Amino acid sequence: MCSQTNPEAKMTPQEIEAFFTRTDGEYLFARWGRPIVPVVFGVEEAALGVVKGAIEAVVGLAGHSMAETDPELGANLMFFFFRDWAELPQVPKLDQLVPDLGPLCQRLSKAEANQYRFFRFDEAGAIKAAFVFLRMDVHLSQMPAEDLALAQAAQVMCLWSDCAFTTRSPLARVGERVILHPDVAEVIRAGYDPRLPAVAHEPSHALRLYARSGAQG
Repeated sequence: MCSQTNPEAKMTPQEIEAFFTRTDGEYLFARWGRPIVPVVFGVEEAALGVVKGAIEAVVGLAGHSMAETDPELGANLMFFFFRDWAELPQVPKLDQLVPDLGPLCQRLSKAEANQYRFFRFDEAGAIKAAFVFLRMDVHLSQMPAEDLALAQAAQVMCLWSDCAFTTRSPLARVGERVILHPDVAEVIRAGYDPRLPAVAHEPSHALRLYARSGAQG
């Protein structure tokens, strides 16, 4: 589902702050601290290009970079497409990258979740790896591949709040086109401003994002 977008509407600092305020009240922003090296599992060759194209588009929007390999992990952004959560614990060595993978998959299966993102961080707290798990249920299977890939690429570019997209979509519909929601695009672009820290714990950081976004018109 996509939000309708109004180009005249402007975000407030409070709305930007909400993007990174978790349900426990903690403000936490983090962006990637190294070039992104994606790999995609569980899709055919045609869909592979769609996913990587979406990642490239969002990385370009952020002014960040991609690379052929990560010196520590090889690939540091992994997408997994599958039908049942029980499939993940069978992936060789994945449990070494994602702690408590078995119990996690049991909880996600019980909750009938269709997606989950897990991040790893460097010593400074910046993102160094991310794992995107997508159980292709009826809802996700009905989404156009381009829309699904774009939404997931946006949600993995920053450490968003755990409730950032529970009531709104990272996408927007403009006429017949589906695009990255302008609010989300502006926050991503501002978040990667080299003058801003890669990690922030203070809500005042949202004011700095606001000052560097198009929110002020």
